[in-house]
Amino acid sequence: MTAPILIWGAGAIGGVIGAYLARAGHAVRMVDIVAEHVDAMRTTGLQIEGPVEAFTEVLDAVTPDQVTGTYDRIILAVKAHHTEGALEMLVPHLAADGYILSAQNGLNERVIAGRVGAARTMGCFVNFGADWLGPGRVLYGNRAAVAVGELDGSITPRLSEMHALLQLVEPDAVMTDNIWGYLWGKLGYGALLFATALTNDSMSDALERPQHYPVFRALGREVMALAAAQGIKPIGFNGFDPAAYTPDAPDAATRASVAAMVAHNRKTAKTHSGIWRDLAVRKRKTEVDAQIAPMVPIGAELGVPTPALARLVELIHDLEQGKRAQSVETMDQMVPVCR
Repeated sequence: MTAPILIWGAGAIGGVIGAYLARAGHAVRMVDIVAEHVDAMRTTGLQIEGPVEAFTEVLDAVTPDQVTGTYDRIILAVKAHHTEGALEMLVPHLAADGYILSAQNGLNERVIAGRVGAARTMGCFVNFGADWLGPGRVLYGNRAAVAVGELDGSITPRLSEMHALLQLVEPDAVMTDNIWGYLWGKLGYGALLFATALTNDSMSDALERPQHYPVFRALGREVMALAAAQGIKPIGFNGFDPAAYTPDAPDAATRASVAAMVAHNRKTAKTHSGIWRDLAVRKRKTEVDAQIAPMVPIGAELGVPTPALARLVELIHDLEQGKRAQSVETMDQMVPVCR
């Protein structure tokens, strides 16, 4: 394929992917709604900062209204709650035999497939740490697990091609026949990260606080129960061990998993989650309604109780609306439903 790869959303994840692919000689076109960011990328370049690697890459970049033509490969890297709006704009630019890869958090593959069909959707799991710092600047905080797979588990030529591209960003990227296992594993890990954002502590400090251990155990158990009820086998990564959150898992295994996540996050320059950054720095809505909230009705449908997830959604909404402050006391509000 010789047509440019269209990367819709040039923030933390999309920016890192685009810069690495372009540096390797691949044609990419970046799309972002922030005009100042677009201007910086195509003039002075996108500056990748942080301990992993530092470099600057001038990129072909446009705003959504400037996109023309069709593309056979589109990487969607917008915030989860912006997925439907982005699809409205990008679908007219998807080639008849093209596909969309979701480099996002949550279960956006289901949303994309509902719009363009499962055959034109590819799943992707991205866990490296990155933050959009401002126009033309992205922090690449740490390397971490990346996986890509077809929704039906098949191994296809286009999957092999995309896997090779993602290896330019993360050499240990995995080509998998169980992408849903990775995505549900990340939902479990993501629920824990949303809880850490209830405080102003780093991810590691929040995870390590003894009195809040029951919160992380309960959230992990609820998400893993939802996956099990659907016959999905979640895959662990970067310290998160799905087997440690099953109903019969020994407490020592759960504590070991939490400790492993603490150790992993101690090694990254990205000390706080993107969720925390949305609340504390950018003062905007998080992805809670696209990532965590959908699991509550799934639980109701499957007969799996989700009181901890439901309470987490309520507290994040309170923070978004200014009704509470990020604090240890806000995290304390989780404890009564997590015994």
